[in-house]
This record gives sequence, C-alpha cells and structure tokens, in this order.
Amino acid sequence: MNKKALWTAAIAGAILFAGEAVAQSSSAWTSETIQQLRQISEAALQDDYAYRQTAHLTDNIGPRMAGSPQAAAAVEYVADEMRKLGLDVRLEKVTVPRWVRGEERGELISYPGQVPGTKQKIVVTALASLNCATPPEGITADVVVVNNLEELAGLPRGKVQGKIVVFNERFDQKLAASGFALEAYGQAVAYRENGRLAAARQGAVAALVRSVGGAEFRLPHTGETGYDPKLPGIPAGAITAEDAELLARLTAQGPVALHLVLTPKLLGEVESYNVVADLKGSKHPEQVVIVSGHLDSWDLGTGALDDAAGVAVAMEAAQIVKQLKLQPDRTLRVVAWMAEEIGVFGGRAYAKQHAQEISNHFAAIETDLGAGHAMGINVCCDDSMLKLLRPMADILLASGAGVLRASEDTGADIIPLRVAGVPTFSPIQDVSTYFDYHHSAADTLDKIDPHRLRENAAVVATLAYAVATIQTELPRKPQPVPDWMK
Repeated sequence: MNKKALWTAAIAGAILFAGEAVAQSSSAWTSETIQQLRQISEAALQDDYAYRQTAHLTDNIGPRMAGSPQAAAAVEYVADEMRKLGLDVRLEKVTVPRWVRGEERGELISYPGQVPGTKQKIVVTALASLNCATPPEGITADVVVVNNLEELAGLPRGKVQGKIVVFNERFDQKLAASGFALEAYGQAVAYRENGRLAAARQGAVAALVRSVGGAEFRLPHTGETGYDPKLPGIPAGAITAEDAELLARLTAQGPVALHLVLTPKLLGEVESYNVVADLKGSKHPEQVVIVSGHLDSWDLGTGALDDAAGVAVAMEAAQIVKQLKLQPDRTLRVVAWMAEEIGVFGGRAYAKQHAQEISNHFAAIETDLGAGHAMGINVCCDDSMLKLLRPMADILLASGAGVLRASEDTGADIIPLRVAGVPTFSPIQDVSTYFDYHHSAADTLDKIDPHRLRENAAVVATLAYAVATIQTELPRKPQPVPDWMK
C-alpha cells in the first residue's frame, strides 16, 4: 500500500472510531451529562479539597494503624467531613486485630575483621504476624544469607537450623523505572510474605528480608508476613537494602553473629469502622457506585501515599459533585475502608454485611497507589467496557489521563465485590517512585504533589459520576475467589 493509501486508510479509521465514540456517547450518556463530566474534570483540576484532607489525615492525625487511637480519630474526622457535605453517613463495624510494634534492634556482635570492643548496628523493623516476637532480651544467632527461596530450599537443614535467615532479594529498580513497578513489587514482596514460613520449615530461629522498595536511603519498609499455625512462630523483620548487602559481604568472608530484638504484640481484637457516606441517586437510589480508599496506614510514616491520598480523592469526588450542584442517577457511596494493611478486614466485612445487596452494587472504584501522575483508568473485568467508556475517557485527555486499560489492579478492598461480579475500576497512576516510600517512615505529606493529586481527583470524580449516570448496564462477570478469601 502506498503512502497516500495508508493516509486515506488512517483517516477513515479515525472517522470510524470517532463515529463509534459518538454513538456510544449518545447511547451511554446524554449531551448534558457529557458537559457535566467536563465540568467535573475541570473543577477537580482546580480544587485543593483533596490535598487539605490528605494534610489533616497525615499531619494532624498521623499514623493510622488499625485499632489505634489515631485510626479511631480518622474515622470520626472523615465521617464529620462527609456530613458537612450533606451526605448520609454511617459507621459500619469492623473487628480488627490491634498490633503494636514494640522494640526493634539489631546488632552485629561478631563478624570477620571486627575491631575489638565494637559492634555494628543493623536497621530493622518488625513485620506483622502472629507469634512473631523475640523474647524481651532478644536472640543471638549466626546469619545465613540467601538470594531466593530456591537457594534456601537447596541448603541442608543443618546449615539453617538455629540460624537467622536473611533473604537478599533485590527490588528491581530498573523495572520500576520502566513503568513496571507493580511487577517489581510482586517479585520482591513474595519474600516478605513467604520468607518467614520457608525459614521456619528449615529450622531457622528468625527471618529477615531485604526491604521491599527502592530509594536505598537505609530505611526499612514494613508490612505483613505469612503465618501458618503448623510451623514455629519465629520472629520476622525487614532490614534495609544497605544492611542486607553488608550481611551478604560479611558472611561471604566468615561467620557472622547477630543479636536481634523484635517485640511486637497482638493486643487482641478492637472494634473499628468503615466510614460509609451516601450521596443519594435521583433515579436509581438503590443502585450503588462505590468510590473509595483505605483509611488505615502503617505506623512508621504518616501514610500520605498509602492511603490518605486515596481516601481524600474519594472524598473529593463527592465534594465536587456537591459543589457543582449535580445529582447522580445512582447513589454515589464514599467508603473509607478500615484495616486493609493487615488483611483487608474492612473490605471483607463490607462484602459480608452487604451480601444481600451485592446485585445492586453497580460499580466500585478504589485509589490505593499513591498520588503520581494519573494516566487513565484500569477497568476490570470485561473488555467490552473499554469501548463503552471511551467517550468519558476522552474528556480526561486534556490532563493526560485518557488511557483505558483492562486490568485486575483495581484495589484490594474491592476484591470481594469484584469476585461477586461487580465491575471495578482504579486510576492508572505513575508508580515509578511509589515503592521508594511505601510502608516506610518516608511516607509523609511532602511526597504528595498537589497538582498530581488534583489529576487523580479529576479522574476519579469524572469516572464516579460517569458510571453513576450511564444509561446502560455494565457487564458483570464473577471472578475466582483468591486463596486469602477462602
């Protein structure tokens, strides 16, 4: 085909695509609604409501570990803010485990070339699980460093018995910088989740993992670790990338002994809440569109990226609709989930409490990957929705957020709804640096770019109103139940 023919075909294709988009627009939304969606996007890009909410949750309330006084204060704060907007607010009970960190200390007390009378500090933080503490005085044992689970499995049990296993699995920063940060995280987080169990099977007395994240500034990244009641409950922690490399170099020279103190505790179960706030729909109030983020955070930082930003963006969606005096056809439901970090307790409790109404849940949206540049929308789990939503996404092109992508990465808290067939969505975000701060003491408000946060608010608010007013049904496709929900 010559250049002229190629150009003619390209123009014809563009005209055909535009015609399809217009046809979809006329059937899915009225021209008035399309104009309202533009107004929402433009207003959100100029509004600082989400940033102010993020600032209060992080600076004024602080870390919001599930079951903590700060988490309880955050529940009341978000509920009050939603009442100020005129939403119908209720607190739905979630029973959560109360986990506290305790003392954390690591010291090299014996190693090749050691100067007499000296020790070396190892920066360590506890990983959350049951039966995961040392005695108050700590333990002392030799260190075995492995690079992966296969290497550990290949060691004779005698090489591991009574030792502290260190997993030196590197976070692939090049992969993250290339746009595949979630894939890099998935590769590395397997050691945080499964390393403790693998070490316990081999007779280790403790397990330490290289922190899951980039930006190696000698900061440990916390998180959950696996638990199996059939295995010994050995202590588990995360150490910095720098210290993991140090241990790898020293153990290559000879025996290394580490004194480790990790004294986290589970203080029993505590009553907490999901915040559920409804902006009632005018035509189909019984049908619900959830827009959400999780309210709890880890305790090392103040949880700005993970996930005060997500909660604030959800709040902003309701605020913008109220500010513009718009009325969605379906009920727009803002949910601030509780206890996502320690086991998706809020998401599971909601699905159980609303089991009889799942068929009336029209769609669910969650933001839980920080506040990087918003590029578009993840759509799960029927590809036919990509064409259906194209006219709405075209409105977001002005802010560089017009991408529609089929993906299951739509947020952990709404997985129980997705499993039941509810269509789920999330913003596509630039996460190339997100895991530099994730679950660390560096997750603080200064990592939030107010303009980028507004971009996310524009995507989420536009999407939420669009699916709350769309003039057709969204396809529902139940998904397999993940193991952690069984």
